[in-house]
Amino acid sequence: MARKPKGRRIDGVFLLDKPGGISSNAALQRVKRLYGAAKAGHTGALDPLATGMLPICLGEATKYSQFLLDSDKRYRTTAKLGVRTDSSDADGEVVETRPVPADLTRSQIEALLEQHFSGEIEQVPSVFSALKLNGQPLYKLARKGIEVEVKPRQVRIHEIKLLDLRADELDLEVYCSKGTYIRSIVEDLGMLLGCGAHVSMLRRIETGPYREAMMMTLDSLQALAEPREGDDQECIQARLDQVLLPPWTAVVSLPALELSEDQARALQCGQGCSAIFEQRGQVRLFIAGSETFIGVGEVSDDGLLKPKRLMSTAPTE
Repeated sequence: MARKPKGRRIDGVFLLDKPGGISSNAALQRVKRLYGAAKAGHTGALDPLATGMLPICLGEATKYSQFLLDSDKRYRTTAKLGVRTDSSDADGEVVETRPVPADLTRSQIEALLEQHFSGEIEQVPSVFSALKLNGQPLYKLARKGIEVEVKPRQVRIHEIKLLDLRADELDLEVYCSKGTYIRSIVEDLGMLLGCGAHVSMLRRIETGPYREAMMMTLDSLQALAEPREGDDQECIQARLDQVLLPPWTAVVSLPALELSEDQARALQCGQGCSAIFEQRGQVRLFIAGSETFIGVGEVSDDGLLKPKRLMSTAPTE
C-alpha cells in the first residue's frame, strides 16, 4: 500500500514574488510548510539572483503545472556593461573587463535588439543553467570544472524593449517563449557592443496568465499565517486559502466546456462521452451551472471527448 502523504489536501496556485538570494526550491518549501500542504511544486525555477513570479502549485493544481512551464514569460533585467562573468550574471566570477563605448546611444542598442533579438532566434544556453546532461544540471558540472557541449536551441522573442540607458548599465524588458535565457541575451548583446555585459538584476513579472500585481511576498504570506486573537488553526488555514487561485487558472488559455453531471461522472471513470462536441482540441471542463472544475479533456476531430488530466474525486480528509 502506498504511503499516505503528510499534510493536508489543499488545491490551488499561489503566486509567489520570490525574493533574491534563495533558490526556487527553498522558496517552494517555505510556502508548502506555511500551507501544511501534502503536495506542492513550482513551475519553472528562477536563479537565486532572480526575483519575481514563481507560481507554486498545491495539491491537484500540480497536474497542470506543465501548462505554466510551457507558457510565455515576461522579464525585466539590468545589464552591467563592460564586465563579463563566467555565469553571465552577478553571481559568477569576473572573466573580462572592457571599456564601455562613450558614444553609446539608445538608437544603436535598439537597432541591435531589433536585428538580433526579435522573433525566432537561436540561443546557446549558459553552462551555468539548470539544463540537464545525463541527469545532472549543467551548473553543477560547470562548478566542478567539467566542460560540456551545449547545443543551440530555438526560442521566440515576442517583444524586447530598451527601458533605460545609463553610463554602464541598461534596462530591458523581454517577453519570450519558454526556455529563453535572459543571461544569454545580455551576454550576446554585450559582445555585439564590444564591451561585454552580465545580468546584475533579473525579475520575472509574468508567467502565462499571471501578472505582476497578482503576486505576494513570503513575508506577506507569513503574516497571514501568524495567529491573531481568537484564532484557531481552521481560521489561519482559511485566511491562507483565500489568497490561492483555483487550479483552472493554470489552464485559462484553454476554451471552457460544460458537461452534465452524468457526462462528468463518465469522464471521471475513464470513459469518453457519447455526445458530439463542436469544440476541438484541449478544453477546460466544468459541470454545467456550477464552478466545479473537472480537469482537462481533449475533443478529437470527430467531436468525441476524452479525459486528459482530471481532478481527483477522492474525498478530502
